[in-house]
Amino acid sequence: MAARVLIVDDEPNILSTVVPLLRGHGYDVLSATGGRAALEVVGQETLDLLVLDLGLPDIDGVEVCRQVRQSSTIPIIVLSARGAEGDKVRALDAGADDYVTKPFGAQELLARIRAALRRAESPGPPSEPIARAGLIIDRQRFRVLRDGDEVRLTPKEFELLTFLAQYPGRVLTHRTILKAVWGTQVAEPKHLRVLVGSLRKKIEPDVSAPRYILTEPWVGYRFADTEPVDAEP
Repeated sequence: MAARVLIVDDEPNILSTVVPLLRGHGYDVLSATGGRAALEVVGQETLDLLVLDLGLPDIDGVEVCRQVRQSSTIPIIVLSARGAEGDKVRALDAGADDYVTKPFGAQELLARIRAALRRAESPGPPSEPIARAGLIIDRQRFRVLRDGDEVRLTPKEFELLTFLAQYPGRVLTHRTILKAVWGTQVAEPKHLRVLVGSLRKKIEPDVSAPRYILTEPWVGYRFADTEPVDAEP
């Protein structure tokens, strides 16, 4: 069955470009030109993905994103002309999974959509190991293997790696990661940078060119979106 995608944008030229593009690649596409209409469609229809502009005429896209997240886990890709760091952080903190800046390439958008739909597929029970690109994270045994060799991690390093690896390809902001790893404890972005640095030294084949933990400048981090592999720790 074709994935069902809702495109929300008030620019006719964007809709006239994106809607045929996605339909031509086999997607079932709906469209809306405002935030209220988008929320109605999300509430009434079964959707697989939302592509959302921020500059809508009635409700700002960040607020639409926040309201959608109150009742749905549908993947959200922001497609916006706003390229400032603050806009990206606000959208991602509100629950967006990815952020594409206009003007955009058709193939890039299609690739982001494929990646978001892949991430939305059930990864299996939480106790199953995560196995990607030579890295195996055994959540039940608190054990990590890289290319068959065990890597010794501290509890905080393991917690950070596990959290990032659960969302491959998704940009996670500093605030989101800090809350997940440190909770209510006092922590600052510098603490996260230090922890990422120590983790990279242990799991990355080349720290200067990370394979697994990628930096999104001024925004956060992203675990590389590689195809999952079948492996037993």
